[in-house]
Amino acid sequence: MAKDKQERQVFIEDNQLISILFGKLDENLKIIEKELNIEIVLREGNITIIGDELLAELGERLIQKLLEIIKTQKKLTKQELYYTIQLILNGKEEKIKDLLNDVVCITSSGKSIKPKTLGQKKYIDGIKDNDLVFGIGPAGTGKTYLAMAMAVNAFKNKEVNRIILTRPAVEAGESLGFLPGDLQEKVDPYLRPIYDALFDILGFETYLKLMEKGLIEVAPLAYMRGRTLDSAYIILDEAQNTTNEQMKMFLTRLGFGSKAIITGDITQVDLPKGKASGLVTASKVLSDVEGIDFIYLTKNDIVRHPLVQKIVEAYDKYEKKKDDK
Repeated sequence: MAKDKQERQVFIEDNQLISILFGKLDENLKIIEKELNIEIVLREGNITIIGDELLAELGERLIQKLLEIIKTQKKLTKQELYYTIQLILNGKEEKIKDLLNDVVCITSSGKSIKPKTLGQKKYIDGIKDNDLVFGIGPAGTGKTYLAMAMAVNAFKNKEVNRIILTRPAVEAGESLGFLPGDLQEKVDPYLRPIYDALFDILGFETYLKLMEKGLIEVAPLAYMRGRTLDSAYIILDEAQNTTNEQMKMFLTRLGFGSKAIITGDITQVDLPKGKASGLVTASKVLSDVEGIDFIYLTKNDIVRHPLVQKIVEAYDKYEKKKDDK
């Protein structure tokens, strides 16, 4: 061992913990070694971390935190691995415990839904504390899924009487008249991501029963006009594609005992050129209004494949270079 290298050791008696920590074919181990530029050797339950003094210490702290996660939930996902590495490198690993026990709801399959990043944790807390919340951030940050989980939890706890989910069908010009088929067939393609999340959280049979009773409503934004929505949990998805008029119309539907979550990505506006986004305008007009919270999620909150974060970063750099020219 070279003089500038240090060794740190972590002893683990449980072979199952080691198996989960290292991952299938040691894929987690390879990620850790690559991301921290260290070498990890396992001999009879003794993990030896070899690297520069600082990196070896970071490696030891990382292993300890990953073991805490595994002991709590009996598994370790790739997203959790990458995010824990990120927190360790930024000196924020003590925040991990805030994420482990904050369960939003349990899906029909028994899976726990909980915030996976500190940004998501802030988003969930914002929804708990306010009746109107804007969740703004790139694709893959869990904006819509977590909002739906919160809505289902509120419904199960009888905090609201129904759930209303909506999004602008901007690709069809909101008129929907030129598309073939009946009304449901016309709007379904634009609402499909909402349906998919509902099926996952509630299960298909429960979803159908609640839909039949009118306790869950999924509809294009144009159908909200002229209504007052009392005792409801309302989610407006893809809000970057609302016009100023549509956004104002939606926000003024809020009735007594209701809560509204507006989600969107202001970098993905599909409106015709020259048409202002209602979400962008609302973030300027309502930022100082008490009772309204704006939560901005970032690329660090992306919980999809690790490549998604790199893709977002690449596009951000490209757009910045283009703007600077």
